[in-house]
Amino acid sequence: MAYGTLPARAARSTSDRDTPHSASGRDRRTLAGLQFPGCRPITLRRDQLADFDGRLEYWEARTRTAWVLAEPTGGIHESTSRRLPELARLIATVRGTPIRAFGSVDLRVNDEAGRADRIMQADETLYLHPRRAHVPSGPLVIGVHDLPDVVLEVDQTTDIRRGKLPLYEAWGFPELWLLVPPAGATRRRPAGVTIHRLAGDRYEVVPESAAFPGWTACEIHVALTEPLTTERTCRVLERVGRALGAREGTGPQDDPLLRVLGHRERAEGEAAGRAEGETAGRAEGQAEFVRTMLAERGIMVSESFTARAAKDVDSPGGTRMAAAALACTDEADFWRRLGRT
Repeated sequence: MAYGTLPARAARSTSDRDTPHSASGRDRRTLAGLQFPGCRPITLRRDQLADFDGRLEYWEARTRTAWVLAEPTGGIHESTSRRLPELARLIATVRGTPIRAFGSVDLRVNDEAGRADRIMQADETLYLHPRRAHVPSGPLVIGVHDLPDVVLEVDQTTDIRRGKLPLYEAWGFPELWLLVPPAGATRRRPAGVTIHRLAGDRYEVVPESAAFPGWTACEIHVALTEPLTTERTCRVLERVGRALGAREGTGPQDDPLLRVLGHRERAEGEAAGRAEGETAGRAEGQAEFVRTMLAERGIMVSESFTARAAKDVDSPGGTRMAAAALACTDEADFWRRLGRT
């Protein structure tokens, strides 16, 4: 496969099947001017790829060059990127159908012989409709697999705008989120999320996601960088999930886990109701038995006696109540013997 000559399928995501494929001329132009700030180049041949354990920002066979991070990714970078699958799962629960995350998957362009020609690694990838997508079991091969609906890149010590961003655009990825965490912010590159949405064969910066309708760049940044998911963010996720569900005719009732929990709660509620009814029935029976004992002794009681006695049944056999009924002189004495006034 020549540089940038990609089949139309390469630009398809699971939610947008009409995204145009990347132009070969555009892809060729990006090759010469790629830069990877925050990375350092190392020599890496194709036959060494399988044994390389590090993280590749970018690799190309033509120059036998791999760009690797100059500084190891820290906890902030990893925890931020791993937040997205957690948030997507909550949205999926409200929508009622699964969203699948593939993590830091290899994005690969093959040559005409099917060998790796270029490789780039994403920080996180999301498929909104994994059941109907041709998803990778290993590397995501451009032109073979469906593209994810959203790619997340966390720029803490790097700047993808001069390297990875042009390639995402040329390869036809429909939506890219570029996040700069507070710890990696500078005056020229402030903290926040920038949403790049493909329009034709070019990215446009947009204020909110199209894949997750109504989810704004500001809301995404807050959700990805807050230590724990807040109630405010949960309300945002619910809004987005319901918007997706309304578009597709699904809802929380279609989520497998919520269905299981709903069935269990109903079963437990029915069992509790039966048990409560049985307990109440036994108590009323014991109270009526005590009332009969008092009547046989010629002791008349008030109309509220049975209901009150049913609440005060102290044991399955009601032994204390039966003893009081045998010894009392009237209803008031009966309650005194039970410690009631």
